[in-house]
Amino acid sequence: MKKSHPVRRAVLATAATVSGIVLLLSLKPASDPGSAAAAGGAAPPAAAQSPQGGAQPIGNGTVTGDAARTQYGAVQVRLTVSGGRITKAEAVQAPAGGQSDRITSNAVPRLNQAAVAAQSAEIDAVSGATYTSSGYKKSLQSALDKARAAGSPGASGSDGAGSARARTVTGDVAQTQYGPVQVRITVSGGKITRAEAVRTPEGGQSDQVNADAVPKLNQAAVAAGDAGIDAVSGATYTSAGYRQSLQSALDKAGG
Repeated sequence: MKKSHPVRRAVLATAATVSGIVLLLSLKPASDPGSAAAAGGAAPPAAAQSPQGGAQPIGNGTVTGDAARTQYGAVQVRLTVSGGRITKAEAVQAPAGGQSDRITSNAVPRLNQAAVAAQSAEIDAVSGATYTSSGYKKSLQSALDKARAAGSPGASGSDGAGSARARTVTGDVAQTQYGPVQVRITVSGGKITRAEAVRTPEGGQSDQVNADAVPKLNQAAVAAGDAGIDAVSGATYTSAGYRQSLQSALDKAGG
């Protein structure tokens, strides 16, 4: 028998080895992280998972910001929100008297329009009304903060069971010429079931005025279900403070 040449055997062995390696490489799945990401297997970037703070929803309803003190008087803004957007802005308090009347009548409508257009407190000051504009923006931001708190997933009353439970909410203190007024309400099923004034002006004639006015205001708040109640004759300041604190309590209760 003829013997195989040693060189030929070496060549055949090498060819077999190379063929095996090529076959193994062709069967190995791709493991490049970049390829997996391109195929959609990678997790979405952090920015896509965590929306920015500006995307936080705002609750529907009416919300009143805190009164902002300025050199010429207080400014307080009330917002109406529908579908998660500001549909109306109004100044329920603004500097009054003397030249302030003219400035306020010119500046406030512009600020209201700007708030609705911007959907935020990032609005420009009105020329000639620097202090009013500054106070407006502060109160507007306060109203937006309250609206966002009401619209957050963990807000009280955001589900059907929460809104059916009776809750007691106390409004902010409203300062009047004769003393502070503060209102507490009980809300059940989305309605005011009880209203009471926990603070009212005291001393002298105020005791007699409030003894007559406060029960009427309490009844009016329950009947109306909101702060749009009439002032009691002879108790103008107490009535104004009552409505302001009542609106604050309603805002805290979620509108």
